[in-house]
Amino acid sequence: MRNIKKEMKKLASVYVEKPHRVFSMYLNTDPSDPDQQGREWKIHLKNGLNSFENYLKEDGNREEKRNFKMVREMVENYIREHELNLSKSIVIFATADQKVWFAERFQMPVVTEFSWEETAKIDQLKKMYHQFPKTGIILTQKESIKVMDAELGTLKDTNVFELDLDTEDWKEHTGPSHNQLSMGSGGRSTKQDEFQERFEANRYRWYKRVAPKLDKLAKDKQWESIYLVGDKQEAEDLKSHMNKVITDIINKNMLDHEEKQVIDTVMA
Repeated sequence: MRNIKKEMKKLASVYVEKPHRVFSMYLNTDPSDPDQQGREWKIHLKNGLNSFENYLKEDGNREEKRNFKMVREMVENYIREHELNLSKSIVIFATADQKVWFAERFQMPVVTEFSWEETAKIDQLKKMYHQFPKTGIILTQKESIKVMDAELGTLKDTNVFELDLDTEDWKEHTGPSHNQLSMGSGGRSTKQDEFQERFEANRYRWYKRVAPKLDKLAKDKQWESIYLVGDKQEAEDLKSHMNKVITDIINKNMLDHEEKQVIDTVMA
């Protein structure tokens, strides 16, 4: 996913003169929206595009009409390509010469609107970014920590840190968790009790060792907001060791939940 903050700066500086125009589109495609149960977004898209085309027919500027048809084709091709994998919204900015082409699907709601003007209409995008800027979501659950890098409700990257109980070092890896306690049913509760006691005795010190890694990620990813999600005491311990400012703590164990559900919880 592109750097939205940089893209907004570029879009804000765009100005074109007739017969060129910038097409701006915010399309609500949220399947959970009661008004979208019959995929009404298709009708809104068609009506929005047709209204500009009809206006340009009456206006009589052939070159501008041709430019709009080129943009319309680009937009409809993008929609067709991604129709089976939509999120809550689609945002597009485009010019016929493709000097402007921004097309993204977001897990954030928008109010459907279209414009064909000298400038890109970025007000809604700015509002969306203000609500969900570059964000780090750090999920803690005992000896496992999952880090989600997100922006405008969309997951960009994940990192997983797990504590090696033999060396007491935090190791970064991708893929499923490796530190699950595996044992026969007869020894499970005893092993878990022993681990719980050891974790509680060492949690503060162990989290102190991983905090600099999380601070570095926050700096590298340029997070503007950071959320800690997990057991309140674990999150508080981690927060006390981090240099970066924590936006909020969400007292829920969600390390094994789907990323989309975690993002929705943070956005709520």
